[in-house]
Amino acid sequence: MSALAHARRPLVYRTLAIAAAAIVLLTTFMANVASAHGSTINPMSRNYGCWKRWGNDFQNPAMATQDPMCWQAWQADSTAMWNWNSLYREGVAGNHQGAIPDGQLCSGGQTGGTRYAALDNPGNWRATDVGNTFTWTMHDQARHGADYIRIYVSRQGYNPLTQRLRWADLELVRDTGRILPGVGQTETDPVLNGVSISAQVSAPGRTGRHIVYAIWQASHSDQSYYFCSDVRFPGGGTEPTTPPTTPPTTPPTTPPSSPPASPTNGPTTGAPGTRTCSATYAITGQWTGGFQGEVRVTAGSSAVTGWTVNWTYANGQQIAQSWGATITNSGSAVTARNVAYNGSLGAGGSTTFGFLGSWNGTNAAPALSCTAT
Repeated sequence: MSALAHARRPLVYRTLAIAAAAIVLLTTFMANVASAHGSTINPMSRNYGCWKRWGNDFQNPAMATQDPMCWQAWQADSTAMWNWNSLYREGVAGNHQGAIPDGQLCSGGQTGGTRYAALDNPGNWRATDVGNTFTWTMHDQARHGADYIRIYVSRQGYNPLTQRLRWADLELVRDTGRILPGVGQTETDPVLNGVSISAQVSAPGRTGRHIVYAIWQASHSDQSYYFCSDVRFPGGGTEPTTPPTTPPTTPPTTPPSSPPASPTNGPTTGAPGTRTCSATYAITGQWTGGFQGEVRVTAGSSAVTGWTVNWTYANGQQIAQSWGATITNSGSAVTARNVAYNGSLGAGGSTTFGFLGSWNGTNAAPALSCTAT
């Protein structure tokens, strides 16, 4: 081999080594950009909270009664919780109100299609108790910092139990301005593995349930992250209580915090072998403009593989959200059908489903009918 060939070989090796190092650096950079994610961890955002509470047990049907808003979100699209740190839009260029329509603020204008759409639904989301001055904390997974973080609190009079969030419902209470990359409290939790950024927030004059809404404008690129967190300020009216983990063996004859409403029953008898069912209705909680209800379905003398409950409201009530049943509304008429896990009932067996609704004036219990297959 010539001396020239020997001289060229180290040069080729050095060139390949430099190219390989460049690829590694580029890959690392792209990985860091891709992982520039985060969310509000205190008070927890809706999807982070659902993942935190149920990520290791997301198929547990108890979620339907213990945490019904998370239940409906998991059923709608479980990837919204697995990707709790990825609720962002690109290319907004600061025009957040132009990019996100009213009623879609919690989903970032349904970014990613309908993945996060269930986060916009009003209802009894788990709320964090806070004072009128509190510490807000967000996790910055890749330590990219922020061009700004804007923190809003819903105005007094807005009701997150029954209303979708609009821009007009919000008041800006804090703008952090620029936050340099890496600034924040280092987290040892391997799931978080970045830094947490905190800000003091003051929201005087608020009582009861509200939403804290935040926009994180990440500084590494034009990525805008959006977080809805449910909170409870001191004071306020009576709120719905979380339904019991195990339904009572008999429905209450006088639901708490509601007008007298005796349970009503559908057909319970039939020829031997006929599949029948009965249904009872109870209001388990009531507050100004809204209520929480529960229906118990019981199979007759024969096992059933599915059931449908129908009723008609006489006073203009409307159902906004449900769990444990698929509910459709047609004017004042309501139809509730079993979901996959609770359609089959043994003879005399029962199950329950629940819902959140709105009312105005009178909230009388309707008469129910139940049919089985």
